Amino acid sequence: QVQLVESGGGLVQAGGSLTLSCAASGHTFSNYAMGWFRQAPGKEREFVSAINWSGGTTYYADSVKGRFTISRDNAKNTVYLQMNSLKPEDTAVYYCATTLNPWGTRAEESRYLRDGASYDYWGQGTQVTVSS
Repeated sequence: QVQLVESGGGLVQAGGSLTLSCAASGHTFSNYAMGWFRQAPGKEREFVSAINWSGGTTYYADSVKGRFTISRDNAKNTVYLQMNSLKPEDTAVYYCATTLNPWGTRAEESRYLRDGASYDYWGQGTQVTVSS
């Protein structure tokens, strides 16, 4: 059974940094792409970032590009989301998710990994609150 456990959330002032971690178990981690999504109160879940199976390709939402960095350590079965220059609008519950890595062009991979419906397994979420 695949399990994803997020950690690292918390309260931070605007301009600060946090690093989220997502530890995976129950599957061959290196065969799977990983994604981060977030959901703020009263809003739809939105894509934040994704990374392919090898870590060689990453994707970001425009709202976080240049501030957030996704990475993975296949030896530790863990994906990370380094968040810098945090803004109050980054406040949300952050979820990691996983899906078998798709095969295709980079454009096809991008579309697939940006879509929450592509993911088979989700973590329980971790709260990130950014105060102004």
